[in-house]
Amino acid sequence: MIQILQVEGMSCNHCVKTIEGALEKIEVKANVDLVGKSVTVEFHEEKVTLEQIKEAIENQGFDVM
Repeated sequence: MIQILQVEGMSCNHCVKTIEGALEKIEVKANVDLVGKSVTVEFHEEKVTLEQIKEAIENQGFDVM
């Protein structure tokens, strides 16, 4: 499944790497768009839920809208 999440608080490449790293740990592919303030995630619903993905991003200090 592919989902686009609106994420507030991202401002630099460190933010991108932080989010990508957190999602990689739960087997989620992420494409972060700083300008668009969004994260496109690709995941298998059998392995991880959308709520787990949002929680992983929020645990890094960002707000998922």
